[in-house]
Amino acid sequence: MTPDGAAVRSRHRRAAGGITIVPSAPPLLHDRPPRLLERLREAHLAMVDAVLAGDGLGGVAELAAASTGGTVAIVVPARGTVIAPAEDRAAGERLTRWVAERALGRPAAVPADVLAEVPIRLREEVVGAVALLRGAVAPSADAPEFLHMAAAAAVTELAIARAREDVEQSLRGSFLEELLTRQDLSGAEVVRRAARLGCDLSRGAVILCVELIADRPRLVAATIAEEYPGALAEQREGVGREARPRVYAALPAAADGSAASTLALAKRLATRLRRHGVVGLSGFYSDPAELGCAAQEAELVLDVLSQSDAPMGDEIAGGTYKLLLRVLASHPEELKTFYEATIAPLVRYDDQYRTELVRTLQTYLDTNCNMNATAAAIFAHRHTIAYRLERIRELTQLDPMLSEDRERLGLSLKVHRLIAPRPAGPTL
Repeated sequence: MTPDGAAVRSRHRRAAGGITIVPSAPPLLHDRPPRLLERLREAHLAMVDAVLAGDGLGGVAELAAASTGGTVAIVVPARGTVIAPAEDRAAGERLTRWVAERALGRPAAVPADVLAEVPIRLREEVVGAVALLRGAVAPSADAPEFLHMAAAAAVTELAIARAREDVEQSLRGSFLEELLTRQDLSGAEVVRRAARLGCDLSRGAVILCVELIADRPRLVAATIAEEYPGALAEQREGVGREARPRVYAALPAAADGSAASTLALAKRLATRLRRHGVVGLSGFYSDPAELGCAAQEAELVLDVLSQSDAPMGDEIAGGTYKLLLRVLASHPEELKTFYEATIAPLVRYDDQYRTELVRTLQTYLDTNCNMNATAAAIFAHRHTIAYRLERIRELTQLDPMLSEDRERLGLSLKVHRLIAPRPAGPTL
């Protein structure tokens, strides 16, 4: 049974200056004159060729404009708006807002300059529209027919782009996964594989790791791309104590190639990302072959910041901490042995008896070994501080009054913050 022509042809509505045509269904090709059918086939083939040649939605819009004799806009809010022939930017923004509202299922009035429009559907979802715009020259009477061809070509372009993005995402995930887990990747291999993904790691990089407090990895990845051009970012499934998703990024060397400039840019990005979760940054590694170690360092920094209640600030990425993190990444047993031989007895004593030997030692060193200043800082009597320092000496066999022992104790406190962070217990 042939459908009623009124149900499949364009619906019409009166508007100032004439008839505005808003197609609601694709044309029935067998119902068209032979010459129009031939033109539609030629236009469809030309549009598909443009997509396959890489001309994108802009190429499709230009061909549709040539076929209709008017101005054609292809609007995909996720990718922007192209208008052929080119018009002002304000028109593109106005059309994008209109189609975005329609795609969300919200009522939106058709702009006055839209003569006809056809939705673009991808997997049954409205993702955009092809619109014929009012211009200085009136379009041909059969112009709406070509909008359907443009919409079909746009779907092909979007499907190809999505498939390409899926492949690139898989390659990114594979590369970053191997960077984190493989020790045998050569510098040349790291540079080559990153270059395929548009990231230049030939002069080194900083590795960033974000543990998200909300499941918005795409937003975080987009923020990284916007703030740090050339960065390579990818999500990994939840890890850590609460199985929260993480986003990893390789931040290539700054334009001048210096460690200072690269770290400054990385820290600026980290500051912006902290609203989305805890951020760990590695130091700058100039050798691409060592970027696996940089990734491990970023993870260690993130783990320390996630578990420690003490404010660490930027000190965790520099100075003594930077050296300790690299030792922890490459020789963790050595650091744990040092920890056990120095401050571990104090930590266990505090846990067992709910004392504050660790806090007292930290405050004593922070106040340049001033007994009175230490007592004032932790609201304790000077004799109490003297008793605790003596207890520290007995438990560790290291005397806080001696310069060499103080150096070992100070280093052990930093190690403690890295491998056994925990809140201090109350004073009894």
